[in-house]
Amino acid sequence: MDIKAVKHLGRFKNIIVTLFRYGFDDVVERLDLPGKILIEKIRKVDREMSTWERFRHMLDDLGPTYIKFGQIMSLRPDLIPNALILELRKLQDEVAPVGYDTIRNQVENSLQLPLTQVFSSFEEKPLAAASLAQVHRAVLRDSGQVVAVKVQRPKIRQMIETDLYILELIAGQLDDRMESVRIYDLPTLVQEVKKTLLRELDFTREARHIKICRGNLSETQEVYIPQVYERYSTDRILTMELVQGTKMKELAPDDQFDREILAKRGLRLTIKQVLEDGFFHADPHPGNVIILDDNVLCVLDWGMVGRLTRRARYELIDLINAVVDKDSERILTILVNLTQVDGSIIPRRMEREILDILDIYHSLPIQELNLGQLLLDISTMLRENRLKVPVDLAVMIKALITAEGTARQLYPELNVVKEAEPYVKRLALERWKPEVLWRDLRRNLSTLFTLQRELPLRLSQIVEKIDRGELNIRFQHANLGGLRSTLENISNRLTLGIIIAALIIASSMIITTGVKPLLFGFPALGIVGYMVSGVLGLWLVFNILRSRKF
Repeated sequence: MDIKAVKHLGRFKNIIVTLFRYGFDDVVERLDLPGKILIEKIRKVDREMSTWERFRHMLDDLGPTYIKFGQIMSLRPDLIPNALILELRKLQDEVAPVGYDTIRNQVENSLQLPLTQVFSSFEEKPLAAASLAQVHRAVLRDSGQVVAVKVQRPKIRQMIETDLYILELIAGQLDDRMESVRIYDLPTLVQEVKKTLLRELDFTREARHIKICRGNLSETQEVYIPQVYERYSTDRILTMELVQGTKMKELAPDDQFDREILAKRGLRLTIKQVLEDGFFHADPHPGNVIILDDNVLCVLDWGMVGRLTRRARYELIDLINAVVDKDSERILTILVNLTQVDGSIIPRRMEREILDILDIYHSLPIQELNLGQLLLDISTMLRENRLKVPVDLAVMIKALITAEGTARQLYPELNVVKEAEPYVKRLALERWKPEVLWRDLRRNLSTLFTLQRELPLRLSQIVEKIDRGELNIRFQHANLGGLRSTLENISNRLTLGIIIAALIIASSMIITTGVKPLLFGFPALGIVGYMVSGVLGLWLVFNILRSRKF
């Protein structure tokens, strides 16, 4: 355990206590965490809860970073099982607000101006308080515009960086020591969460996301995106137009809104963002949507977004057409192109699994087709066959699943295929437009000419290296962390055993000499040697028994 880990001993202790409390003793036993030996009796929670329920409550208890970790994990149906995703969606990112004086100092330090010079009024009580930030209602002094000011919690970055370091440590050890969790690729998942979470702490990115979305949706009257006031925004402060309406998650049965229109508009919004714009909201759940007059939707919280390249969107269209045609070979080819293969795949087995999935959905009337569940089944099949889905593609799958689920809650009779059809046809036709074909042709010709120009030089360099005997081939070994850890443990125990044996032999030789000073009639140095070797031997035996590897 390194010095940095020991520095965070208190936080390690909290995590270990929480793991024990929720019944994850086997996980703790496999982790080399400082402080776990000090914990003896911990009152555990009700074991009647399922494993995933206990996991969700554990994240809730561990605080903001772990709540966010769970929410971001719920965006990865390609990496974690659906039962866990359903639990993680229940995580509530609502915490007690920070005091007004602290928030005022944060705003003034970020804007480098007194609060009263920027705002004519700034309400002390927040409209909402989450783990990363809280939102206050205010009025801009220069324009009189009513705004919502999103203020980042002070010192939240330091706390998150500490927790992320611990998460990386735990994920690496679990991946090395628990075969059953390797399928989830925890180290990669934590790295992606780290990148996403640290980006979300930069409010200038969210401001830029909102600006991009406003531009993409400028021609539609069905959706409204609030304006951002960049002059009064920084990496820790986000000032935007205050939009007031009815939150979709609080929609009551007697509200005067047309649920069919809302469902269609919400689904069309996500499909347009994914297929047309290639820039989409990562988590369009009801808590992020406000309903305005005339059934207009306002989407909030643009901290997490996804992006798809034009090529990825074209491959999605090909995948949809292959699903409609029930062409399992074509589907397999597209999925392999879209994903990263981790190990070897068995094409025939995967084709059978694809056909099993397709049979279920081809037996249903088209208006009853559940696109989200189809994508989820495909994601599960990919995970079980160790095919890694690129991050943005996985986030897109989760966004579509969420959007369709929300739309069906509003209007169960919704025909998802009918709503998606115009966008699919439009994108399918776009790829064959003369200007698109000409652009692709120019790019390919440019690449070909570049290769033709550089190929002789590169071949010449390779031949020269062969002549000089300087051609090196580099091999990279993967997934050897467990073997390295085992070898280190073996060498450490062997070295300690040799030291103990040497102490015992040396002490025995000293005992026979009768050299002074004496202790109990025997040479004191020999007695001390026996005691040290005895303590080290007992400690070695204890560690072997505790690890249960004997």
